[in-house]
Amino acid sequence: MNQVIFWLILLLLLVAIEVATLGLTTIWFAGGALIAVIAAALNAPLFLQIALFLAVSVVLLVFTRPVAVRYFNKDRTKTNVESLVGQKGIVVKEVNNLEGTGQVSLNGMEWSARSIDGKGPIPEGAVVVVREIRGVKVLVQESAADENDCEDAAGKN
Repeated sequence: MNQVIFWLILLLLLVAIEVATLGLTTIWFAGGALIAVIAAALNAPLFLQIALFLAVSVVLLVFTRPVAVRYFNKDRTKTNVESLVGQKGIVVKEVNNLEGTGQVSLNGMEWSARSIDGKGPIPEGAVVVVREIRGVKVLVQESAADENDCEDAAGKN
């Protein structure tokens, strides 16, 4: 009976942590603790209770976490750097991967830039699209654009 109480306390603690954080961090282990409570109530040996706790927790973590994270994060608004991916910018200093140089103006701010495809230099004044962010650098790809796109990309409208 002591084992049932232990698993119940652990279950309640894990659920309380999950409710407090809402971060999908302990709910998987709470599922494992629930199965361990049932096993303890059925007088299963301690090693089986622990094995069930670990196995169910890992299975829930591996198979349901990606779906839950996708579901809970679907309405998340991209912020800061994430919002730059897909935006257009203007090269203000030639982007040359071999020389390790390049700057792009995005929404009125200048960023260090590199070409994502590694092709020849991207000349100053060219319109580029941000494909990825790595640290403090934007990885860009040259884009065909007209004059209006250039003004929009530089944040001058």
